[in-house]
Amino acid sequence: MSGQSTTRTVPGNGGSGTARAAGRTGQRLSGLAVALGMVLFLGGFAWGAVVYRPYTVPTPSMAPTIGAGDRVLAQRIDGDDVRRGDVVVFEDATWANVPVVKRVVAVGGDKVSCCQDGKLKVNDQEIDEPYLPEGTAAEFGNFPEVTVPKGRLFLLGDERSGSVDSTAHLADAANGTVSRGAVRARVDAVVWPMDGMLNPPTGFARLGALSEPGPLRTVVAMVIAGTVLVLGGAAYGPLAKRAGASRARANAGSPGGR
Repeated sequence: MSGQSTTRTVPGNGGSGTARAAGRTGQRLSGLAVALGMVLFLGGFAWGAVVYRPYTVPTPSMAPTIGAGDRVLAQRIDGDDVRRGDVVVFEDATWANVPVVKRVVAVGGDKVSCCQDGKLKVNDQEIDEPYLPEGTAAEFGNFPEVTVPKGRLFLLGDERSGSVDSTAHLADAANGTVSRGAVRARVDAVVWPMDGMLNPPTGFARLGALSEPGPLRTVVAMVIAGTVLVLGGAAYGPLAKRAGASRARANAGSPGGR
C-alpha cells in the first residue's frame, strides 16, 4: 500500500530580506541627503553673513531703484573696488552721522557735469541713465563741471529732484566728493520688497569696466538646494521604510506552492 505524500513549500524570506536591504539603503541615502543639505544650507547662510550686510534705506532719494523703507543687501567691499554706476553705502561726517546710499557717477580724475540735452556728462560722454524715474530727466540735478580729486567719488541719488547728494555739498572743501575710504559696501539687491538684483548701469560701460555682481545668486542657490535636500532626505527615509514594510507584508501573505 502506497501512501500519497504532499509537499508544502513554506514562503521563503527572500522578499523580506530584499525589503530590509532596500530599507537600509534608503536610510543611508536619506542620511546622506540630510547631511549634504545641512552643509549647503548652513554654508550658504554663513557665506552670506560674511560677505553681505543688510541696510534699510530711509528716504526715497534712490527711487525708483530703491524706495523709502526698502531693505537691501550690500556686499562688503574695499573702497578701491568702487566703479562708476555702483550704488554704494558710505559714511561721511560732513553728510550725515548714519550710512548713506547713493550712486557713484564719477571717480577720481573724472570731469562730471549736468546737464546738456537732459543728460549727465562724464568725461565729455553723455550717460544713458535708464534707472531715473520714468518721465524725468537728469537736469533736475543741474550743476557745473566738477573735476573729481584722486581717491574720491562723486555721487548722486536716482531721484534727482529731491536727493541730498554731491550737488548739495558743492560748496564744501572737497566739492561735494566723498573719499573712497568712506565706502562700506556696494548694494547688490533689494530683498524687501523682493525686487531682486539691481540692473547693471550699462550707460557707464563706455567709460570703463563695470563692477561684477557679488555671489548673492550662488548663496541663495546654496540655501535653496540645502533646504530641498534636508526636507527631501528627511521624508525619503520614512517613505522608503514604509514601502519596504508593505512589500514584506505582501510577500508574507502570498500563497505557497504545492
